[in-house]
Amino acid sequence: MTDILIVEDEDVIRKALRRLLERNNYSVQEATSVKDALDNYTLDDFQLIISDLRLPGPPGTDLIQSTDSPVLVMTSYASLRSAVDSMKMGAVDYVAKPFDHDEMLEAVRRNIEAHADDDRSPASRNRRNRNRGQPQLGEMIGSCRTMSVLYDQIKKVGPTEATVLIHGETGTGKELVAKALHNRSARADKPIISVNCAAIPETLIESELFGYEKGAFTGANTSRIGLIEAADGGTLFLDEIGELPMEAQARLLRFIQENEIRRIGSVHSRTVDVRLICATHRDLKTMAREHDFREDLFYRISVVRLELPPLRERGKDILEIAEACLQRCCQNLSKGDMHFSPKAIQAITTYIWPGNIRELENAVERAVILSDGPEIDNEQLDIDLELVDINQMRSKQKAADKPRSEPAQHKPPKSPNLDPAEDLSLEDYFQRFVLEHQDSMSETELAQKLGVSRKCLWERRQRLGIPRKKSSKTA
Repeated sequence: MTDILIVEDEDVIRKALRRLLERNNYSVQEATSVKDALDNYTLDDFQLIISDLRLPGPPGTDLIQSTDSPVLVMTSYASLRSAVDSMKMGAVDYVAKPFDHDEMLEAVRRNIEAHADDDRSPASRNRRNRNRGQPQLGEMIGSCRTMSVLYDQIKKVGPTEATVLIHGETGTGKELVAKALHNRSARADKPIISVNCAAIPETLIESELFGYEKGAFTGANTSRIGLIEAADGGTLFLDEIGELPMEAQARLLRFIQENEIRRIGSVHSRTVDVRLICATHRDLKTMAREHDFREDLFYRISVVRLELPPLRERGKDILEIAEACLQRCCQNLSKGDMHFSPKAIQAITTYIWPGNIRELENAVERAVILSDGPEIDNEQLDIDLELVDINQMRSKQKAADKPRSEPAQHKPPKSPNLDPAEDLSLEDYFQRFVLEHQDSMSETELAQKLGVSRKCLWERRQRLGIPRKKSSKTA
């Protein structure tokens, strides 16, 4: 069983989370504060520590400096800004409260798996802590497991002369990978020539790549070297190689096999020394099978294949990249320090980003230009996102999947005297928290603690049938 330590001062949350994890075969221990955790446990013995951000005494982030075990931070929606800061300090992840069960279990599973193979030697731990939340190779940012694997591959492949095929969706940063490979090679002091095959007209692609002699065709008034020849001694990066016409593919295959090119209109071949890196968002293997791409060329260019994940699969790297984009845009536009609001952070981490990093960069730049103050809200980002609870979406899906013969039943509000160790959903937690604290807190304090507006608190009271306590008036 996996050992997890929960550090949380709210009994309801702590016991409900323990019950949830134990029902999923995790071994769990509890602490109510950082001091309690340090006094009673050896933190390095745990495979994961789940800690609230705000605790009695020192904050939960103090645990990050006290252990080499991964620390997952829990925080209210209103404190998402602090969650981002805690990740910069070394937290591996965060979950907003009140949390959804599936979201919490997925975060726990993901982070335990990501650190399961870590070597516990001091050198390995120091290296991991030094790399947390920091750029890894050149301009590439992120520390999720998939990117860590990619960094290791780049470090191994970069110094070789192997031809590389980078596969990834549009806007994921394939050119950055190519530059990282070039910079780690013996050709780093030579040029890297980048060519977008999709941006050059089909009738011009061969002359652009291979060059031409004077008089080779109408309009060829002088001789001109091609891009392959211009990259002699360095690296040629062919982006979107799947768009290359068949005729150009045949000439490219000859170049790869013989290290020779022949300009259009010339009878002489020239030897060139060029390392080739290609990239595409298309499935070249399927294209080759369907005769839309030369099969022999496919096997020539995919000696080493690197997979670049889409932004939506990079977890909390999204925020790190967004923060880096924000800082860069502020410098380029001569703006002061700016930051994302909690609502903007939720939008950034929830949106699927079909345009990947390129879309994120454009959204952040637009927000910096349009924002009047230091805080960027979701409206300035202009993300096409309906901000709804993940739990509500899942509930709707589950309800749609239920047999139609099963009638919906109305549940009355739960009593605050129920066993706090029982399974607790997002709505259960909301009900219980309000019922337990409404005698000692004002509506404003309740809303702030839950991380919602007073209007949202009132609407949820109405929907869940939670009456508001009337304050007793003294005579």
